[in-house]
Amino acid sequence: MKYFFLAYAIIAALVIGLLPMRGDKTAKTPIRLFPDMDDQDKVMHQVPSDFFADGVGSREPVDGTQPVGFLADGDNKLGGIHEYEFGGETGYYYTGGIEGYFSNGMPGELELNEENVEAFLRRGEEVYDINCMPCHGASGDGLGITTSFGVPGVANLTLDNFGQAAYPDGRLYDVIANGKGNMGGYKHNISVRDRWAVVAYVRALQIARKAPLADPKVKAAYEASQAAN
Repeated sequence: MKYFFLAYAIIAALVIGLLPMRGDKTAKTPIRLFPDMDDQDKVMHQVPSDFFADGVGSREPVDGTQPVGFLADGDNKLGGIHEYEFGGETGYYYTGGIEGYFSNGMPGELELNEENVEAFLRRGEEVYDINCMPCHGASGDGLGITTSFGVPGVANLTLDNFGQAAYPDGRLYDVIANGKGNMGGYKHNISVRDRWAVVAYVRALQIARKAPLADPKVKAAYEASQAAN
């Protein structure tokens, strides 16, 4: 029994020693068991910095840079925008819903046609590979690299319960924007148009998953992808 109390006292001392007393103030960096990127090496705005020779932390943008999601001329194709492209508006295009219900189909604001739909899908692939593939995998089967680190609950988007009939396009768009479960929202990272591009690409992945390899078009696309790799 004495060993139990000894162990209890040691644990209590460690807890008190590691955790600051309530109300105490300190300039020291706090101890974080899970930092979650809270403490980053970065230059704060309007704060001096010894990193630069002139000691000024606020810097002019590098020549040729532009705001994320915008094109220099304000064009709204393939992610460049001049409207409320990161949200803040109502309607199906911005929310994925119509009168409180999720719906299917690409919004008319995208102005998709036979000439630009291929570029739209390729844009969806590009955005998917950057933001979604690490968890959901290249084919959408939920076997991305994060599964190697034990990340739980990653959705297999190729299952029927994520198909268009059971999981409308608007609902998929809403999850991309606002997140669900363990997945955080990407509304601050992915523009509205690019979210719809990802929805379209996921639908393409689902169709490709079920397409027979004997189909000439599927076979040609498969051979082209193998040649590219």
